[in-house]
Amino acid sequence: MRRLTLVRHAKAEPALDGQEDWDRALDPRGLRDAPEMARRLKRPLRTPDRILTSPAVRAVTTASIFARELKIPQDRIVLDERLYLASPSDMLAVVRAQGGSSSHVMLFGHNPGITEFADKLSRNRSIDNMPTCAVYTLEFDLESWNDLAWSTGENVEHDYPKKP
Repeated sequence: MRRLTLVRHAKAEPALDGQEDWDRALDPRGLRDAPEMARRLKRPLRTPDRILTSPAVRAVTTASIFARELKIPQDRIVLDERLYLASPSDMLAVVRAQGGSSSHVMLFGHNPGITEFADKLSRNRSIDNMPTCAVYTLEFDLESWNDLAWSTGENVEHDYPKKP
């Protein structure tokens, strides 16, 4: 059984004049939400073997905060440019290529791709929106990440900062 946890980056500041989207930092709410969501996730979580993240500042910062809170060494974080504003197909390719022998992969990305990816992976197809810093975990009966396919994931958990 393999587990994939998808995390949309935490709330980011709007771009400043002349600033690249890539360089947007987390805003105060994002800096508050990221450690809280990691702590909420920690309770039922098997520790991820590998973290895959978009190299955009807001995604890397969110991934680093989760790694710190979950006590995951920073060397388990893999930056992959294909995850920046990636389509679901691009995310699928990254997990297949970068998942390796990991039993639990955590992926940090951006909307709309991460919501669409979650929805397409879920056997139940029930994910309409992943708000900022949302966490969605699925389990797959796979021998290898190379076998990851659409509509094969069992929903384990879906949580987000403003969830009642």
